[in-house]
Amino acid sequence: MTATTPPEPTDVVRRSALAEPVESPPAHWVAFVTLASIGLWSGFFGPIQVLLAQQAEAIDPDSKKEILSFVLGLGAFVSVVCNPVFGAFSDRTTLRSGRRLPWVAGGAAGGAASLLLLSVADSVVVMALGWCGVQATLNAMLAAITATIPDQVPVPRRGRIGGVLAVAQTVGVVGGTGVASATGSIAAGYTATAVVLLVLATPYCLRSRDLPLAPHERPAPFAWGAFARSFWVSPRAHPDFAWAWITRFLVNLGNSLALLYLLYFMQDVVGFSSSAAEDRVFVLTAIYAVTLVLTAVVFGVWSDRSGRRKVFVIWSGVVAGAAALVLGLGQAWGPAVVAAAVMGCGFGIYTAVDFALITQVLPGAADRAKDLGVINIAAALPQVVAPVLATVILNVVEAAGGVVETDGEGFSSGYLALYAFAFGVSVLGSALVTRIRSVR
Repeated sequence: MTATTPPEPTDVVRRSALAEPVESPPAHWVAFVTLASIGLWSGFFGPIQVLLAQQAEAIDPDSKKEILSFVLGLGAFVSVVCNPVFGAFSDRTTLRSGRRLPWVAGGAAGGAASLLLLSVADSVVVMALGWCGVQATLNAMLAAITATIPDQVPVPRRGRIGGVLAVAQTVGVVGGTGVASATGSIAAGYTATAVVLLVLATPYCLRSRDLPLAPHERPAPFAWGAFARSFWVSPRAHPDFAWAWITRFLVNLGNSLALLYLLYFMQDVVGFSSSAAEDRVFVLTAIYAVTLVLTAVVFGVWSDRSGRRKVFVIWSGVVAGAAALVLGLGQAWGPAVVAAAVMGCGFGIYTAVDFALITQVLPGAADRAKDLGVINIAAALPQVVAPVLATVILNVVEAAGGVVETDGEGFSSGYLALYAFAFGVSVLGSALVTRIRSVR
C-alpha cells in the first residue's frame, strides 16, 4: 500500500501571495487582526491623548505646548519615513512564516520596549527618543497589518472589514486613553500600555495565516537605487492613487488640527483643572467611540452592498470636519460633547469606506505594503504639519484677540481660527474625492 501526502488543511500555502483573494478569511482571523489593531492603536494614542502632554508639563510647565509640539512633530516625521520603508521591506520578505508576520511581531516587541523607555524619560531628549522609537516600531507593525487586508480579503468585503478595523482603532484609542488616565502615574501608564500591546498582538502572531512568497514570486536582488525609486508612484500613470493620497492628507490634517490641543483647550479655554480636563477628554473620546462604532461597520457593509465608495467618503469627510467648527464656535462643554458625537459619526464612516477605496486604487499586488505605506504618509504627515500650523495660528491670532473671560469660561479667538481652518481643509479634501475615476 503506497503512502500518500495528506491534503493541505487550508488554502494558505496553495494560493499565490500575489493573487487577488476570492474567499473571505475565517472569523477567528478577523478577530485576531482586530485584537492586534486594538493593541497597536492603544500604543499610539495612550501617549498622544494623555501621557505625552502630562510628561511635557512635568518637564517644563511653562513650555508644555512647545515641548509637546516638538515631540509629536518629530515622531510624526519618523512615522512618515518608517511606514512606507518597513512596508517595502515587508513586501520583499521571503521567510517561510510569510511577509507580514515578522514585522507584526517585531514591531509589537519594539513598540513595547520604546514605551518602557518613555516610562523613565525625564528630559525632552529622552522623551523624543522614546516617542520616535514608538513611532518607528509601531509603524512597522501598522504597515504589515494594513497590508494583510488586500492580501487576504476580497474586494466586495473590504468595506465591512474596513468598518471592523475602524472600530478596532477607536477601541484602541479609548482603551489606550483609559489605561493612560487610570494608572495614576506617567510611568505606570506607559508600562500598562506596553503590556496591552504585547498581549493583544500575540493571538495574531500565533495564527496569522500569512502567505509566503513562492520562489518565482520573489523580488529581484536588492539594490538601493531601485529600492529608493520604488517609493515614487507616478501621478500620471496612477492618477487615482495620487488623488486618494491628497484627499486622505487633507481630511486627516483637519482631524489632527481638531484633536491636537484638546487637553489644553479643556484646561485653558473651557476652564477645567488639569485632572478634570483629563477626565473630560476621556469622556469625549468615549462619546466619539460610541458613535463611530454605531456607524463604521453599518456603512462599510452598505458600501459593499451598493458597490459605491465615493459618496460615503465625500459626505463623511464633510461631517467630520463640521465637528471641528462646532468645537470652535461653542468653546464650552456642551458643544464639545456634540462635536465628539458628530466627529465619531463622520470619521467612522470615512475611515471604513476610505480604506476600502484605497485598496482598490493600489498600483500592483507585489508592492501592497509599500504602496499602502505611501498612502499612510497622508495620515502621518498631518501630524508633522498640524503642530506647526496650530502653533502659528494660536500664537498669531491669540496675540491679537486673546482669551475673553465670560462667566468663568473663556472664548479664544485663536482656537476659533484653528478649528475653522480644520473645517476648511476637511471640506476641500472631501470635494477632491470626486476626481477619483476608477472607483464608484
